[in-house]
Amino acid sequence: MKKLEEYVRAIPDFPEKGIIFRDVTSVLQDADGLHLAISTMQDLVKDLDIDVVVGPESRGFIFGTPIAYNLHKPFVLIRKKGKLPCETVSIDYDLEYGKATIEMHKDSIKPGQKVLIVDDLIATGGTTEAMIKLIESLGGKVVGIVVLIELAGLKGREKIAGYRLDAAITYSGK
Repeated sequence: MKKLEEYVRAIPDFPEKGIIFRDVTSVLQDADGLHLAISTMQDLVKDLDIDVVVGPESRGFIFGTPIAYNLHKPFVLIRKKGKLPCETVSIDYDLEYGKATIEMHKDSIKPGQKVLIVDDLIATGGTTEAMIKLIESLGGKVVGIVVLIELAGLKGREKIAGYRLDAAITYSGK
C-alpha cells in the first residue's frame, strides 16, 4: 500500500517561481488515496471529545463531512461572505495578498460546544486563526484542528499556538 504522501502531487513553480504547490486533487482522484486521507485524519483525532465538526469552503467540506459522518457528529460550514442564507456572523482577516471575509450561521455553534476544525491545509495560519475567532465568538471551544497537509516552513502553527493541531502530512518547506 502506498503512503499518503505518495498520493500528493508536487507541482514546482506554482503559483510562482520557487513555490512547490502541494496538490490535494491527486489524493481525491484516487479511491485508495481518499480513503487513506480520511482514515488517517480521523485517526489523529480519535482521542478528542467533540460535539461538532467544522470545515471551511471548499476542501474543508470534502475532508470534514466524512469525518463528521463517521463520528456521527453534525457538520458546520464556514463559507466566503454572502454564500449562507440565514443570519450569519463574520470575520475579516488578512491574506498574503489582500483581505478576505468568512462567515457561518449564527445558530450553527452553541455555547460550550467542543469543536473540531477540519481542513486540507495549514500554511501561514491566517484562515485557521480567523475560523477559531469566529467559532469562539459564538461560544464554541476549539479542542482540535486536523489538516491533511501542514506547510511547516510557513509557520502557521505559531499563529495558532495554544490550540492542538494534527497534520497527516508535514512538509518542512513552503
